Amino acid sequence: MTLKIAFIGFGKSANRYHLPYLNIRDKFQVKTIYTRKPVDDKLAEPYRNSVKFTNDLADILNDLEIDLVTICTPAITHYQLAKQVIEAKKSVIVEKPFVDTLEHAKELIQLGKDNNVLVMPYQNRRFDGDYLAAKQVIDQGFLGDIVEVESHIDYYRPNTVNKVGTKEQGEFYGLGIHLMDRIVALFGRPDQMVYDIRNTEVPDAVDNYFDVDMHYGTQMKAKVKVSTDVAKEYPRFIIHGMNGSFIKYGADQQENDLKAGIMPETSGFGEDSPMYYGVAKYRNSNGDWIEKQIKTPLGDYGLYYDSVYNMLVNNAPRLVTDEQIITDMELLEAGFYQPSPSIYEVPKLKI
Repeated sequence: MTLKIAFIGFGKSANRYHLPYLNIRDKFQVKTIYTRKPVDDKLAEPYRNSVKFTNDLADILNDLEIDLVTICTPAITHYQLAKQVIEAKKSVIVEKPFVDTLEHAKELIQLGKDNNVLVMPYQNRRFDGDYLAAKQVIDQGFLGDIVEVESHIDYYRPNTVNKVGTKEQGEFYGLGIHLMDRIVALFGRPDQMVYDIRNTEVPDAVDNYFDVDMHYGTQMKAKVKVSTDVAKEYPRFIIHGMNGSFIKYGADQQENDLKAGIMPETSGFGEDSPMYYGVAKYRNSNGDWIEKQIKTPLGDYGLYYDSVYNMLVNNAPRLVTDEQIITDMELLEAGFYQPSPSIYEVPKLKI
């Protein structure tokens, strides 16, 4: 069975993080792409003979053949567009951040249930190689009980985030959603959040920096951090357990390959360099200390779409559950309940 899919938006997100992976999957057929802006001829060229480009959203909403719609537009538009797609009784994938508020997230989730369609954010960074390496080490258990996880995405981009705007335009909503979602996927809903969200250069501008701690009882804490003022590379993951530690440098390579014009079907696409393999130091069952490299699993954002296919066609479990969506949105929104630094006691989830 082939699922027919449409896209709302045809910018960098659609062309870098979605379409290259769908192009090599015969279980999906991209039928229609909606865009308000003039279509970039170079980007559109591979699709001219097989995809309908339109500036009329009704061409998607009223097409009974389309099973699934992916929304790749600015965050401020996500809620209203997703609502229209769901009310047209089509499943929907929404780029990050899912929506602007927790209440809008709850509304769309319930609307999806009422219309019997899938509603899910595009949490593709669950398929980053660096995260998969960290997850593998945690799941294998040789570090013992985990007491601390630190996850970074850092850049050196001074003077690039310096305009006043909405919270959805800052780094916390843009990248914090990925970092926190991965921790929630690993460890569940935290008990307490400690936020430091700010702009290090222009006080009134949207945030270019955050340092957020996610506390789980008294034993474990996860720190997620982004800064645009880091000139020297910092580890992407630092994990400490009662029996050892793991440190991983180097970002997932998929984006770098795509920027260079290397596509997912190319041999070696997305492979990590051995120089960036993570290093684990731990005690074995004899009490001897072992230190070794851990080969980075191959990242593949297309696995997100494979999971969607299996959910829609084979009734497989959801990759991102409703509980995780609500938790992610609550943790994002709570970062702005008070001026930073702030503390948020996370209540038990009731849905």
